[in-house]
Amino acid sequence: MKIRRLEPADIRACERILRALPEWFGIEESNRAYIGDLDTLPSYVAIADGDVAGFLSLKHHFPAASEIHVLAVERSLHRLGIGRALVERAEAGLRAAGVALLQVKTLGPSNPDEGYRKTREFYKALGFVALEETTVPWGPDNPSLIMVKVLGSRP
Repeated sequence: MKIRRLEPADIRACERILRALPEWFGIEESNRAYIGDLDTLPSYVAIADGDVAGFLSLKHHFPAASEIHVLAVERSLHRLGIGRALVERAEAGLRAAGVALLQVKTLGPSNPDEGYRKTREFYKALGFVALEETTVPWGPDNPSLIMVKVLGSRP
């Protein structure tokens, strides 16, 4: 497996992966935004056997703080280290740029969804800690859990 920067030709494969995971990415408006954002946000793809197997994009909020905007891995390749490799590659680039904090938002634990429980466990295993559960921005039916990870101190 190889991790590299996303190229415009990869976007179609990223969209295919996203749409094949409706239990995580089932809101059409959000999916369109995620795919549209790949043109402008710093993004990485995982290549396995010559194909895009997963992708990650980042949003930079402040010089010292960034966010995992979207992370998706082809279903048949879950639990093989692809998501971890994408996050670690993104973290390395962020550290080199002097970013000190990385956040991710996912469905909060007050919603009993099993898939998102596994998502929270994934981020916890990577060193993220829960900061706050809120109904912003997704509303009361979709509580958002903000998780953060310290990447280093700001130079």
